[in-house]
Amino acid sequence: MNQNDSLNSAEQEREKLITLEDAYEYCRKISKEHAKTFYLASLFLPQKQQKPIFAIYALLRTVDDVVDTAEEKLAHGMITREDISRMLESWKSKLKACYSGNVEHDPIMMAWHDTLKSYSIPIELPLDLMDGVAMDIEFKPFETFEELYVYCYKVAAVVGLMTSEIFGYSDKQALQHAIELGIAMQLTNILRDVGEDVNRGRIYLPLEDLQRFNYSSEELMQKSMNDNFIELMKFQIERARSYYRLSDKGIPMLERRSRFGVAISSINYGNILTAIEKNSYDVFSKRAYRSFFQKISTIPLVWYKTR
Repeated sequence: MNQNDSLNSAEQEREKLITLEDAYEYCRKISKEHAKTFYLASLFLPQKQQKPIFAIYALLRTVDDVVDTAEEKLAHGMITREDISRMLESWKSKLKACYSGNVEHDPIMMAWHDTLKSYSIPIELPLDLMDGVAMDIEFKPFETFEELYVYCYKVAAVVGLMTSEIFGYSDKQALQHAIELGIAMQLTNILRDVGEDVNRGRIYLPLEDLQRFNYSSEELMQKSMNDNFIELMKFQIERARSYYRLSDKGIPMLERRSRFGVAISSINYGNILTAIEKNSYDVFSKRAYRSFFQKISTIPLVWYKTR
């Protein structure tokens, strides 16, 4: 046996070690490590639903990490934007091959391929997700909320649409409410991370809203806390809550066994907005979060409402 044959044999042996259970476990670990609220909520789903949910999140997180890591290398001149585009195109190619039935021994794609046997998830949704993540590569501030909405739809709402196919629903209107929940959660992310984004030289809040409250981009980049900023944050928080309220209408439309997991996730994520308020809207020096105890304390009421 020559060296090439030995290498091929070793590669084949390695691939045999990746079972479908291994693939789902890989996806589960990614979810547990990077999405505490999401992971907690998923544990209340039936086992059959947990696995595909983990597969969806693992793809989301991995593609997002590809861009985040690449952005750091780009800043240091280690790679080019064309290199990042090729990385994303590689994931798109993997995904398209997966939908065609050709699965590489990539644990995420293995889990996806198995998920697609039981659930119909249009390929346009994960492709939209990848396009949304790519928007961070050539980032430019959003002039209007309509522009921010498109970004939120692609990086978050499509996740709601994908997971809705796993949860099951009795009325297609549930999909619109899934979009609303995705928008609400992404707006929550943006409000929680205002300070961190400023550190990266980024502003995700619509510039038209800054102008509305007479608060300049320069003040934001300087982390200036004043009355105008507080009024701006109050406005943004109310906008996010309005989307949570709209999305609540979709929970009764889901299969009964799925309602609790979605509701607990929505409430715990929405409570981050309350944490921002308790921090006196200081998103520059304090990170708004919910402790594990605070998260589980919502369980009895949510259980009662969704049973």
